Amino acid sequence: MNSSDSDVVLIGSGIMSSTLGVLLKRLNPKLRITLYEVADELSPEASDGWHNAGTGHAGICELSYTPHPEPDGSVNVTKAIDIFQEFEASLQFWAQGVADGVLSRPTDFINPVPHISFVRTEEQVAYLRARHAGMSAHHFFTPMEFSTDPAKIAAWAPLLTESRGDEAIAATKMNGGSDVNFGAIARQLCAWLDAQEGCKVLTGHRVTDLQRRADGKSWDVTTQRRFDDSAFTASTDFIFVGAGGGSILLLQKAGLPEAWGLGGFPIGGEWLVCDNPAVVSRHEAKVYGQSPGAAPTMAVPHLDTRIIDGRKSLLFGPYAAWTTKYLHRHGSYTDLPRSIKFHNLATLLKIGISNLDLIGYLVQQGTQSMEDRLEVLREFYPAAKATDWRLIEAGIRVQAIKQTDGEAGIVHYGTEVLTSADRSVSALLGASPGASTSVHIVTEVIRKSFPDLLAGEEGVARMRAIVPTFDRDLKSPEAASTFRELARPAREKLGLAFD
Repeated sequence: MNSSDSDVVLIGSGIMSSTLGVLLKRLNPKLRITLYEVADELSPEASDGWHNAGTGHAGICELSYTPHPEPDGSVNVTKAIDIFQEFEASLQFWAQGVADGVLSRPTDFINPVPHISFVRTEEQVAYLRARHAGMSAHHFFTPMEFSTDPAKIAAWAPLLTESRGDEAIAATKMNGGSDVNFGAIARQLCAWLDAQEGCKVLTGHRVTDLQRRADGKSWDVTTQRRFDDSAFTASTDFIFVGAGGGSILLLQKAGLPEAWGLGGFPIGGEWLVCDNPAVVSRHEAKVYGQSPGAAPTMAVPHLDTRIIDGRKSLLFGPYAAWTTKYLHRHGSYTDLPRSIKFHNLATLLKIGISNLDLIGYLVQQGTQSMEDRLEVLREFYPAAKATDWRLIEAGIRVQAIKQTDGEAGIVHYGTEVLTSADRSVSALLGASPGASTSVHIVTEVIRKSFPDLLAGEEGVARMRAIVPTFDRDLKSPEAASTFRELARPAREKLGLAFD
């Protein structure tokens, strides 16, 4: 049967689709938007509170954004500055959403938590010192503190130094960090969207096919309802595929030339979680360390304060795991095999051959005992007791594998958006720092596929009413005062620290 047509179809109810839907509807209230979610609940996959660390990725503590020193000993902090500005757009959008009634109480989805970088060994101490020098020279990171004093570090995060031997350690700290429940944000955005005229949010609907219509411009979207297995087809002018790992399979069904050679490499994850109040109460920070060897950047270990549904816990990990599923709850172990096509076979084979260290790392991670995992935890928290921690699954991230410059087999650990040549389809690929920079990412989707909404002074004014920092330079030295003028009220609305 046929359903009514939509101007926009969003696939998936995570932070990306929900953010794009709300932005589009607020920029053009006449748009008809339909969102499909395969699960019976909203935002159950990568955006769910327990399927990510909830770090508001602002480049403060993530050492993977600042590579090791240059020959002159300095550290390039450009990536961290970029990430900070991109996260600022999200903070501004959420703060304005609270003011406009799109989002509810900030403490339901975001809370202030200091961000700390922590290293060991003399070599790493020297690196962190150089990183701090580069970071604190920029007005985004001026309040950042650095210390090699165990007593000072213990005051910041006592679990890091308790029962630790005599070894070189160092840490940096900023109070302006945050813990974010991206699933809670996505669910609130979906609820707002569903209440708007001409919009629908449909759970329990799996998109099974995408076919271009005879007019060559619009699309037929075939969907199967899980509760009765009935199917229907709806037409639309624009599709955003924000289905997490499921995006790969849907792009292949759409037959886009831009998806030629594209494959996906799924990586599962696990967390250690502590709910013991005596331990949880002594740690108030997100503490990031260095990536271990062959680990992908998304597997950098960190010891975090986590606040979900008003309850505080500690989380450590992630531990990677081998899987062939593309979605945690509604995926299948046949996902990876089904994604292998003639056009991406060479890509996937080369990834397997040229990334044997990564594959070995995943196998090693997946076969660890609980004691093995605790030994990694004790590098951060030496006094950790096995009885205080439990192991949970941490969701799945699918790394995009594509042909780049004619050479197959490049793993992309960041986040990017694939857009068709006619701009009628966009799809999210990759992982960290995706959720944190969701507003920046979907704004670029709007620039490409809905340029009229942002055109001219009127378009800029419309967008700045929703994201006050839109198209403003915040990074240059001359922009320091502008940054403070815009950042302080946003953080006040969200209840965050502003040093």
